[in-house]
Amino acid sequence: MSIRRDAGRVQATEERDGWTASRALIRHYRPYPPVGLRDRRWPDRTIEHAPIWCSVDLRDGNQALIEPMGPDRKRALFDRLVAIGFREIEVGFPSASTTEMEFIRSLVEEAAIPESVTVQVLTQARADLIGPTMDSIRGMRRAIVHLYNSTSELQRRVVFQRDRTGVIDLARRAAEQIRELAERNRDTEVVFEYSPESFTGTELDFAIEIVEAVMRIWEPTPDKPMIVNLPATVEMASPNVYADQIEFFGRSVTGRDRMVLSVHPHNDRGTAVAAAELALMAGADRVEGTLFGNGERTGNVDIVTLALNMLTQGVDPRLDLRDINGLVRLVEECNQLPIHPRHPYAGELVFTAFSGSHQDAIKKGLTALAEAGSEHWEVPYLPMDPAHVGRSYDELIRVNSQSGKGGVAFVLERDHGVKPPRRMQIEFQRVVQHLAETTGSEVGSKEIAALFEGEYLVQSGPLRLVEKQWQVESMTDGRWRVRAGIEHDGDVQSVEALGNGPIDAFFSALSKAFAPGLRLADYREHALAAGSDAEAIAYVEVTDAAGVSWHGAGRDGSSVLAALRAVLSGINRVLRHRSA
Repeated sequence: MSIRRDAGRVQATEERDGWTASRALIRHYRPYPPVGLRDRRWPDRTIEHAPIWCSVDLRDGNQALIEPMGPDRKRALFDRLVAIGFREIEVGFPSASTTEMEFIRSLVEEAAIPESVTVQVLTQARADLIGPTMDSIRGMRRAIVHLYNSTSELQRRVVFQRDRTGVIDLARRAAEQIRELAERNRDTEVVFEYSPESFTGTELDFAIEIVEAVMRIWEPTPDKPMIVNLPATVEMASPNVYADQIEFFGRSVTGRDRMVLSVHPHNDRGTAVAAAELALMAGADRVEGTLFGNGERTGNVDIVTLALNMLTQGVDPRLDLRDINGLVRLVEECNQLPIHPRHPYAGELVFTAFSGSHQDAIKKGLTALAEAGSEHWEVPYLPMDPAHVGRSYDELIRVNSQSGKGGVAFVLERDHGVKPPRRMQIEFQRVVQHLAETTGSEVGSKEIAALFEGEYLVQSGPLRLVEKQWQVESMTDGRWRVRAGIEHDGDVQSVEALGNGPIDAFFSALSKAFAPGLRLADYREHALAAGSDAEAIAYVEVTDAAGVSWHGAGRDGSSVLAALRAVLSGINRVLRHRSA
């Protein structure tokens, strides 16, 4: 059937039966068969310790790059992998190119491989490739030689046109060649690794059969096990199926105690991290993957995400990821690919909240955590402390049109020491939101501070306190008298009143002279910083006859003058509204 004719039939069917295009396409696919593991044990298990990590950034990740890494970039990444704690690192495919071979040899010649680190080299099951591969590890103290050949039913049938026996013979001959060459190289401890490539497309009984055939040649022992790597070369089913495959294999294969069971998940279905976690619950000992998940197609499993997932569950991941920003910069430079801003843990925006409700909850959570003095991290919307990966709290809350009072208040307090009362936060948030909606963009910290300054702190009239023409006096009866010169429409008018305190007296004088009917509803103040010379900031709330609230703020080195300016600010905002 031609594509054109098929498309026409699909369209006709849709018009006749109301089918969607997706329903017409499903006939091209078949569901992945379940394993049939009725007594599976992995669902009741938890991850209690980190696996053996093997980074494949320098090979599996490198082959997926638009511009593969040169020796300088590969060396920079190798050194960082060592520094953050990887003890097994796949460094290349020696027979693939002169560049690969030269890089591997440079690690030996420059003594760049620490004693605690074992490098891994990769080879297909081909005699002409195995020889150069074994040559590449000469002079190494210890090395993993990773042999693979594809075993999937589809590749046997379509690509290699071999039956099961032919594929097993291929693996056996390669394993024999590797063992023979390893025995000649007495200076290097060789760890054998075998992968039935495309394991997820391989019948489980055949995967077991070919692994056991290779084991009989390599003769691993409990003291010197081989690595059996079961790759989801193509992710073909949901993660629970992969876990079933791993558990079934581990329970059924002969010599499980003589192998390190490794997994190498890819991300074709977008569930590689989940598949790796379930595989560990199903008995896997080791994970091969890349930093941030780079790799062919949709990538390899993301080791950074896996490791930090463990950290947030109280499990030591045995990798030092405290400088996530530096790691992101290096990987982006080496791979010439950007890390998505929403990438788990590492993305630029993952610890940033724009939503008003999220911002409010984060602000309250951080306050509660500080007040409780608890070491246990509990903050809404933040599964881990950003500081634990070297991120700043400055990134937590940013403001746009979706943000609420909590976010604006957080920025004001964090960056500028300003802590408005809750009702004032609500009022000022509308000012910020108006700007965000007008510009259609984020409102930065400096812009928020400027808005607050212009809205509350600048004496923009119609009333202005004349400098040095004010006096506060404590009376013998406990009351206070305030006298002040107020400029109004170019004229200076003297006002005076008594009150229970300086703020009450000044408010009475202003409201009587310029804005009758107002009531002082609230007053607060605090220092903007620590120290005796810190400025004070004061906030007032006034209400009119209709019960509508207006807020004002004042700032000065004198707490009294800061309070007077706050009162003037609040009344000015009422008067400006009345004249608008």
